[in-house]
Amino acid sequence: MDYSYYFVEDFYTEGMLYALTLRSPVAKGRVKNIECPSLPPSYTLIQASDIPGKNQLVDFPIPILASETISYIGQPIALLVGPQEHILEDYASLCLIRVEEAKPAFAVHSFSPDMVLAKRAVSLLDTEMAFKEAKTVISGIYQTGIQEHWYSEPNGAAAVYSSNAISVYTATQWPFHVKHSLTSVLNLPDDAVTVIPAYLGIHLDGKLWYPSLIACQAGLASFITGKPVKLFLTREEDFRYSPKRNSSEIHIRSALGEKGKLLGTELNLALNLGSEGVFTDEILDRTCLGSLGVYNNAAFTLEGVAVKTNIPPQGAFSGLGLAQGFFAAERHISRIADALRQDPAEWRKAHFLKKGDKLSIGITIKENPPLEKLIELAAAACDYHRKWASYELLRISRQGNVFEEKLEKLRGIGIAAAYQGSGFLYPYSDKGVYSIGMTLEKDGSLEIETSMVSENREFLNIWRNIAAEMLTIDPAHVRLSLKNTGLSVDSGPASMSRHIGVISRLVERCCIAIRKQRFRDPLPIRVRRSCRPERGVSWDGRSMDMNSFSAMSWAAAVVEAEVDFATYTPNIRGVWLVVDGGRILSEKQARRTLTVSTIQALGWASWEKLYYEEGKIPVSLTKNYQIPLAREVPPIYIDFNKNDSAGPRGIGELPFNCIPAAYVQAVSQAMDHPFERIPLCSRDIWEVGKLKQEEGRINSRALV
Repeated sequence: MDYSYYFVEDFYTEGMLYALTLRSPVAKGRVKNIECPSLPPSYTLIQASDIPGKNQLVDFPIPILASETISYIGQPIALLVGPQEHILEDYASLCLIRVEEAKPAFAVHSFSPDMVLAKRAVSLLDTEMAFKEAKTVISGIYQTGIQEHWYSEPNGAAAVYSSNAISVYTATQWPFHVKHSLTSVLNLPDDAVTVIPAYLGIHLDGKLWYPSLIACQAGLASFITGKPVKLFLTREEDFRYSPKRNSSEIHIRSALGEKGKLLGTELNLALNLGSEGVFTDEILDRTCLGSLGVYNNAAFTLEGVAVKTNIPPQGAFSGLGLAQGFFAAERHISRIADALRQDPAEWRKAHFLKKGDKLSIGITIKENPPLEKLIELAAAACDYHRKWASYELLRISRQGNVFEEKLEKLRGIGIAAAYQGSGFLYPYSDKGVYSIGMTLEKDGSLEIETSMVSENREFLNIWRNIAAEMLTIDPAHVRLSLKNTGLSVDSGPASMSRHIGVISRLVERCCIAIRKQRFRDPLPIRVRRSCRPERGVSWDGRSMDMNSFSAMSWAAAVVEAEVDFATYTPNIRGVWLVVDGGRILSEKQARRTLTVSTIQALGWASWEKLYYEEGKIPVSLTKNYQIPLAREVPPIYIDFNKNDSAGPRGIGELPFNCIPAAYVQAVSQAMDHPFERIPLCSRDIWEVGKLKQEEGRINSRALV
């Protein structure tokens, strides 16, 4: 049975027990003991000391249950397991976790050396001379907030242990990470653990590693009790304690020469990754990479730091940090253009990287980036140049005048550009070697075997159509075998647009291999093809996989916004996105992916205000977290720069990388104020509007 389209909550097995998590009441400290009332025989308290193997996930320093050290409010410390959920809740309310509390740290503004998870210090030539020769210097501090994934259903897992083997059902993007973690935690042989993926839904990479933690807890409970166990988080639990998009603060200072040429740039980055380092190097380096943008910088110095604080682990979100970097870079470029009184689109076109230039991590750009054409296409689609010039004249005419409280609507338009790669910069314990299998049967049918999971079936249809076309087989005779981890090759995580960027290429390679054998060897013909990390790039002493950014996709976005000065409410009049993603295998799926990502990117930039107070998300936000509603979604126009000469490439993260900066630029032009952070909400606009009104009154009195 294909469980990938079943919810975890729907699973039920006869005799199944339920698990409930006991969590830390403090942000930092040590567990002294747990006082629990006497439990009936059918109820069990499970602690870290009951774990038979390693108390940690594979690849990441995340404990399954806290044994001594407490790192954040809500950290799992113990599990209560029993046959009735409401009775479990009663017993949980009677349990007392005694702790020795310590002083926590929540912000990255001032951090001690022991809080540093990773740091970078990279430079290209000397920037000191650049600032001495500069005609203009532009500085900015660019901040991004956290964002919730808001899954179709909360995280959960169901585990069945029997005869020294265990099967686990969970909605995960990375089934083999769940498998390897369970093997380590339960001290079982590799072939004794089977992971069966459940329905993912839209996940935004929030189910990349966190389901491994929930699955290990459910698996541990089933292992100890000898019965099936389901651990299913409540919506509130998931919202408060699951990972979020990590916040960032990026300082950029640029020296400009004649005509706005970038002579040199200094960057300082600080990322709050929460209590543990999950994908630390990946997120830090992607943020550094994005913060340098897509422009020809004669010299730069960059210092970045990932900081450990006492909030839940952060960071697993679409792009894994690239979007935070690009927001800072693209917002800064618009600031530069504004200071020079130049059209931001024209400044960009004059300073883009070209073929043969290198990204900051040392990877050479092999193809001429289509950014100038993408800018022109996006601008033509929305009459950008005329609108920008008109709104700029209106902005200048308002300077120094009184902002009157009337039904006046102020307009602005912003533009931004970005790229994305497909794949991780660094391999993990699986060495980054991922495969698919393909079998041409005696009856002429074809089976494609993969463990790659998807949020919908369209990707499966794409792979089916590729194989059918290349092998001249009726698509109805192509079977896609979504194997569980007990039977399948490891196809790696469903992240970083690997469905299109990696798996599609492996399908093509398998088809080519079968074509070579088809009329020479007897059927069935079985082939297997793998992708392996390609070494050769070292950045700040770390060897990266060149494949991750060797074939990039590109995008340009325009956002037009209107501010109702009576209510200070920003209204997005339209979003125009033009993408070059190589050969588009399914325009329907490409548009769907980009539309969903665009809505989520707009939510991060404007609606979704989320934060921690003293280490926890306020209850009011838990109940009133705003995500874009259908009636609030603006018109979204998506177009493609056809590029059939290039292979298919990932595009899912592109809206996150360019739309937020374009949105903030649009509101900044409308309000004649350089906003530098997201989410940019009505409250921020209200504060600037009131300040401008007061300044206008002062200027009026001075003239009188």
